Amino acid sequence: MVGKESNLKLVVAGLLLGIFMAAMDNTIVATAMGTIVADLGGFDKFVWVTSAYMVAVMAGMPIFGKLSDMYGRKRFFIFGLALFLIGSALCGIAQTIEQLSVFRAIQGIGGGALMPIAFTIVFDVFPPEKRGKMTGLLGAVFGLSSVLGPLLGAYITDLISWHWVFYINVPIGIVSLFLIVKYYKESPQHLQQKIDWWGAITLVVAVVSLMFGLELGGKEYEWNSIQIISLFTIFGLFFVFFFYIETRAKDPIISFWMFKNRLFATSQILAFLYGATFVILAVFIPIFVQAVYGGSAKSAGFVLTPMMLGSVAGSAIGGIFQTKTTYRNLMIISVISYFIGMFLLSGIGPETSRLILTIYMIIVGFGMGFSFSLLPSATIHKLDPRYRGSANSTNSFLRSLGMTLGITIFGTIQNKVFTNDLKEAFKGMDSGGMMSFGNPQQIFEPGQRTQIPGFVLDKIVAAMSHSITYTFFVALFPIVISAVAVFLMGNARVEINKEITNEPS
Repeated sequence: MVGKESNLKLVVAGLLLGIFMAAMDNTIVATAMGTIVADLGGFDKFVWVTSAYMVAVMAGMPIFGKLSDMYGRKRFFIFGLALFLIGSALCGIAQTIEQLSVFRAIQGIGGGALMPIAFTIVFDVFPPEKRGKMTGLLGAVFGLSSVLGPLLGAYITDLISWHWVFYINVPIGIVSLFLIVKYYKESPQHLQQKIDWWGAITLVVAVVSLMFGLELGGKEYEWNSIQIISLFTIFGLFFVFFFYIETRAKDPIISFWMFKNRLFATSQILAFLYGATFVILAVFIPIFVQAVYGGSAKSAGFVLTPMMLGSVAGSAIGGIFQTKTTYRNLMIISVISYFIGMFLLSGIGPETSRLILTIYMIIVGFGMGFSFSLLPSATIHKLDPRYRGSANSTNSFLRSLGMTLGITIFGTIQNKVFTNDLKEAFKGMDSGGMMSFGNPQQIFEPGQRTQIPGFVLDKIVAAMSHSITYTFFVALFPIVISAVAVFLMGNARVEINKEITNEPS
């Protein structure tokens, strides 16, 4: 509970700052990674900087969600925020790539608590008729952070230093911490349960094995190597163990009885599929701008702005109209706009104007934006407050898992198509002969790009353009599956002053 109206606004401000900081962290660091590696060295180990953070976040989400149901939201949000700030400060002073990876894991543990608990606090303190607007606002901040991250990362790295992509979290986090500590007053009544330690252990081992298998496969080791096969085998075994334990635990970390509810189950499917497809837009459109249009890193960051604006608008509209129509009706608008936008992007090429690309970005961002506000709300629809933390963390976990699998699978597809197109374009010429004309990586640097002979540049650009648009086309298939899930959502909608609680049978 929160006392005064003014206090409630301050609490929301604290939550928004916490979400913005945690959601932006991965993208802002990715932009600075080249500079970080140049300074610290360890090119062969830089993948761990991202992997350590993502593993810690994904493993922590369901665990912290459950703990917040048991012992209260405030203490674990504060714990996550404090740990995130400590990790950020340590990352800024890291002297080696190994140190940075360890400190990123500390950051990730904190980040795993922030996003799901922030959404859950909103559902706890706001009545049903106001939750839609608030989830729209939180969702808009999430979308904003995913697009602003690369742009801020580029500017901070160029104008100050890479250390400040971590230090910038400290003042933001301190303000968030102050607002939550001082103004958020929650009820001392919480559900007393036993901690599902075996569930937590098997989940962490399964997630860590999957993440390392995906990150190292095709890079450090071949996909059919014993190392990668072993990691996927461990993931499979421990996931089965986790599922077995959770179906029999008295107080499981992930309550599978929730999936018996059609709205909850379809919302989790949509979170996974939307996460898997949206992430490729944030990754490949900047690459398209740099490699195909010949833009700079900064212009590549700016090109995502229309998608950001579209997602903010979609998130806000989805939140506002939650009380006026069903989740399904709003998600139908979402999936149609999302499909159209992705379909249009699958047809772009070197001749596509920046204006047309901007319009396509707005359309696809608008469709995606609805999910930021609607899916968390649908996830806890008519759910007893005792289970909201676990439910919301499950939704965040599956979206993150979708993003991880999506960038790995679609990244592999794009790389394979690009490689095959280059081989076809330079058929009969070995890699050494092709390199004498120019390195394909030079197309990302405007200065070096001019050194590549025109006919060679055209072939490389065409291969890059086709590989990216082909990847967008393949992404239409998960969106079609999303459309099926949307139609299965039923006619549930937010009912003001008519909340019904669901409990396990």
